[in-house]
Amino acid sequence: MDSSSALKTLRLLKQKEFASYIFTRFIVIFSLFLQSTVLGYLMYTITKDPLTLGFIGLAEVIPAFGFAFFAGYIVDKKEKRTMYMSCIFFYLINTILMIFITSIYFKSTYGLLKIEWMIYLVMFISGCIRAFLAPSSFSLLPLLVKREDISQAVTWSSTSWMLGSVLGPLFGGLLMAWVGVHTTIIVSFAGLFFAFFAMLRIQKKPITIQKEVGMLKGLAEGFRFVFRSQIILAVLSLDLFAVLFGGAEALLPVFSKEILQVGEVGYGWLRSAHGIGSLSLLFILAYIPLKTHVGYKLFASIAGFGLCILLFGLSVNFYFSFVVLFFAGLFDGVSVVIRHSILQLKTPEELKGRVSSINMMFISSSNELGAFESGLAARLLGTAPSVVFGGLMTLLVVLITFIKAPSLKKIKLD
Repeated sequence: MDSSSALKTLRLLKQKEFASYIFTRFIVIFSLFLQSTVLGYLMYTITKDPLTLGFIGLAEVIPAFGFAFFAGYIVDKKEKRTMYMSCIFFYLINTILMIFITSIYFKSTYGLLKIEWMIYLVMFISGCIRAFLAPSSFSLLPLLVKREDISQAVTWSSTSWMLGSVLGPLFGGLLMAWVGVHTTIIVSFAGLFFAFFAMLRIQKKPITIQKEVGMLKGLAEGFRFVFRSQIILAVLSLDLFAVLFGGAEALLPVFSKEILQVGEVGYGWLRSAHGIGSLSLLFILAYIPLKTHVGYKLFASIAGFGLCILLFGLSVNFYFSFVVLFFAGLFDGVSVVIRHSILQLKTPEELKGRVSSINMMFISSSNELGAFESGLAARLLGTAPSVVFGGLMTLLVVLITFIKAPSLKKIKLD
């Protein structure tokens, strides 16, 4: 680590608004992962059907994908801090609904079938909110730091996201075993409540003035920008298919209960393994930024991710499964930093909301589609074979992209 990188990192973290943003991002992601971990485990406990885990992802991705078409346009027109706080507020309302449906009263009054359908409902609502949260967060970040600090700010933003994605599932598993599902959801509500008030430390930001062209033309501008930029389009496409076929984590309730037989606590550790790996890498990259041979590192990292998913599908040992998921997260962390840095540095301010929404349609939605693909494949092929198939397909996608998109090898983060 050189002294200039260390000083830049310390200067960033001492900025009140940026520090508040990082703290809020961590708490929000922690709370949302806590919820998804608990609800996924509860769903499989009720149904014993891996396909229902895929339906959870589908329930979230349909509104997230549909609203993304105009969410970015709206965010570009609105004040970013207010939009971000509004998303947290609606998550709080949705969490109150989760608290109600996981209560003893609801179970005794309406039965398990109603709980299953209500889980789909709250995940659908969560997908609607997420369509606005992603572009709001993406657009707010560059307003808090100088342009020359964007790359490291993105790394710290990704680090806070990963930290939340690690601790959320881990605490979810521990709390489920300790105090039960209902109280764990209450904990997530408390986290979102604190996040809402942490955002008050950030001042409202000026809106970038732009010519009014109408919603349809505004959306078209965002899509034209992405599809005319070969690098951005190629990076998004590569990550989309890698995540789509590598969605093994959706089946972790099945692995933890039936294959590895490790219960709630083991499930929490497995759910966190990917994030622990990514977090470990991101802490390193916060001080030693990616500079050379970025394109080759991107290909190598996604290939490594696919290989780890393949090995996880073959594993029948908890510790080996944890290790390969850890390394899958390590490799995934590289592509996260590269993709987000390219989007921040190459996207004009007035298009950031729309481009972020398109990114969510490509990447974030592919997580849920990957969950559905994994659930469907598990129903047709069996749980372990479906994961092995996904790992092989990820490796195939990397090979095809490496041959067909040579420009990716020349990516630079400057």
